[in-house]
Amino acid sequence: MRGTRWLLLVAIAVILGGVVITYRAQQKVNAKQAIPKPTALPETLNSAADDWELWKKNGDAPCPVFYIRAKKFEQSSDSSHVQLGNVELKIYNKTCTGYDLSRSAAAIFFANDNRMYSEGDAEITLNLPIAGPPKHTPVSVRSSGITVDTMTGRAETDRPTTFTFERGDGKSVGAFYDPPTKELRLKSAVEVNYTPEGPNAKPMKIEASSLDYHETANEIDLSPWGKLTRDNMQVEGEDVVIHLAETKVDDKVHRTLKQVHAVRGHGTDSYPTRKVQYGADDLLVDFDEDGVIQKITGQNNARLVETTLLRDTAVPSAETTTTANHVDLDFTIVKKDGKKESQLNHASAAGNGVVNSRPLPVPGHELGQTHILRSENLEMKMRPGGHEMESVVTHGPGTLEFLPNLGSQHQRLLNGNDLLIGYAPQNRIESFHATGVKTQTEPTADENKERAAKKQPPRVTSFTSSRELTARFDPNTSKLASMEQNGDFSYVEADRNARARKATLDEKQNLIVLDAAARMWDATGSTSADRIRMDQASGDFTADGNVNSSRLPDKDANKNSQMLSGDEPLQAQARRMVSTNHNKTIHYEGGVVMWQGANRLTADVVDLDRADKKGLVADGHVVTSLWETPKDDGKGDSKKKAGPAVLTVVKATHLIYTDTNRLAYYSGGVDLNRPGMHVTSTELRAFLAESGSDSRLDKAYADGNVQIVNTGKGHIRTGTGEHSEYYTVDQKVIVRGEKPKLAKLVDTVNGAPRANTQGTELTYYANDDRLLVNGSPSQPVETQIHRKAK
Repeated sequence: MRGTRWLLLVAIAVILGGVVITYRAQQKVNAKQAIPKPTALPETLNSAADDWELWKKNGDAPCPVFYIRAKKFEQSSDSSHVQLGNVELKIYNKTCTGYDLSRSAAAIFFANDNRMYSEGDAEITLNLPIAGPPKHTPVSVRSSGITVDTMTGRAETDRPTTFTFERGDGKSVGAFYDPPTKELRLKSAVEVNYTPEGPNAKPMKIEASSLDYHETANEIDLSPWGKLTRDNMQVEGEDVVIHLAETKVDDKVHRTLKQVHAVRGHGTDSYPTRKVQYGADDLLVDFDEDGVIQKITGQNNARLVETTLLRDTAVPSAETTTTANHVDLDFTIVKKDGKKESQLNHASAAGNGVVNSRPLPVPGHELGQTHILRSENLEMKMRPGGHEMESVVTHGPGTLEFLPNLGSQHQRLLNGNDLLIGYAPQNRIESFHATGVKTQTEPTADENKERAAKKQPPRVTSFTSSRELTARFDPNTSKLASMEQNGDFSYVEADRNARARKATLDEKQNLIVLDAAARMWDATGSTSADRIRMDQASGDFTADGNVNSSRLPDKDANKNSQMLSGDEPLQAQARRMVSTNHNKTIHYEGGVVMWQGANRLTADVVDLDRADKKGLVADGHVVTSLWETPKDDGKGDSKKKAGPAVLTVVKATHLIYTDTNRLAYYSGGVDLNRPGMHVTSTELRAFLAESGSDSRLDKAYADGNVQIVNTGKGHIRTGTGEHSEYYTVDQKVIVRGEKPKLAKLVDTVNGAPRANTQGTELTYYANDDRLLVNGSPSQPVETQIHRKAK
């Protein structure tokens, strides 16, 4: 037993040693596997943690309201908020199908307010699916200083912000987004770029002072200023509202531009061949499904400006501005080079409508006139392509004004009803029609300058009116070519007046043609005819068909012709009349009849000169009928009372009368008749008495085959010779002849010959029945007396 004790002791020692060794080994293992002792918290912190998580249950919903995960968590001892590092915030939608994700390197979470704030850079991604990848590019927002409501997902910042979304991106300073209402606000300095989906889609850019996007209403508000740019189109203004159209294709929502509304808005639509500018206090622009303009409406101070380019160039040649209280612009959408574009095809303006078409200077091209159309209601139709006008119609009264840009151009105003204007290419006026028209035309600056150089008085404004007017213009220059006015036409220029059923103006020749019941008059007289052609510049005119004219005597009696009666109006009828030199030179032809008082002249052709020559020329079947009314001697002697009126009628082929010597020269076979006297000859010179004399005829000289027949007191005395003179004062007749044809006088009484006398000169006094006969040494006087048989 004692021998084994030490073995037992050894065994116990071994066992104890093993236990000790095992214990120490286990202590080492336990020491290695033991959880490290937490670092002592600073006095400023209440708690801290790593890989911190927090979520808020949403009743029985399969997803929480929000879920927060952070790599680092700290809570101050004197605050209820916590500091988070490398934080993620998920805010779930009500259907638990998606969430909005916020990430930031650092954030502060206010548990009492359910609010998280990220001072540094942060990113928010909206509407991520819980299961699977997103079906489209989600909205991603990057900014700093962001505050997020963890219960609703509302996020807000006042810092610079950038964002991306499917088919677009943008930036702003400050932003706010509310997921429950889907309201987005970009606070300032907004820029948004977006390319809608579709083969005809064009990139759009939105710029604004601030932007509010109402996703539910598909509306974007830009205030107080905003601008939308799409391809060649720009629209901007105050308080701009952009309406979007929403469509769904394969559960995918597409939003396209539908309408833009702006206060005091304006915009442009520019293409290589045209440029359209528009604006109004209230501007509405409608787009098709591809964002192409199809209609523009402007209310109050509406304005449309079209710039026309010179054909086949990029040089602006004209600018047309339309203004009104209300303007509607309708566009045709066409495909060009595989792309859709809008072309203006119709425009209407209501309320104080004005269309101002102004030519622009182009080297090598004459500057045309400016045209201004005014009316309460205007309607424009555009030529194909949309950059040139085809026609303009006014539904009611309107005016068309032509303003000169060169000294050779007239200023003209046309006022009428239902104006219709047709345009040639390059917005040049080609035609004009109106009813109930009045026109006003100013003389050109060049014309009056030329008249001033000639010391002539300037031309004055001319006025016309008619029931209807049609005008034609040169399509290459828009210069007025011709104008036709129908129905009760009237013309007034100073004291020059005209009337007719129809009038035609030839602008190039400055002529007016009056047709049907034409009549014109001025201070010198009047003319009526079937047709009158008048030169507006000079006042010269030609009248044709049933011409009737009346010329007033000149106030200066010395300037009046004394052929007929200088102190009375000169009346005339003819088939044709030509008046020149301010109505001082007049030509009549075709059955001419002229008269002053009782005196009368007829002929085939008559030329009257009241200017330099102061005379008259008549040709063909000339007949003058001159009345003489002897005057009372004024002494009260009844025996010397004025005798009966005496008519002298002269017929000839040709007549020339001159006022300077008061001589009427008849030729081509002359026949003169007056009471008791009949003269025939080859030619006759009649000298008129001074004005106021008893007799219009003072004396007459006849030459060539002269025959004078005097009747009275039962006698018929016939004198023949080569020359004869007749004096009305003492009723003296002189007949001369030379051998072989001597002067001869045959006296018959009651048809029976009484005496024949011949000589070189015979002088007969009809008043006292005396006869003086002169002969010559070679030709003595011969007298034969026939006595009655007893």
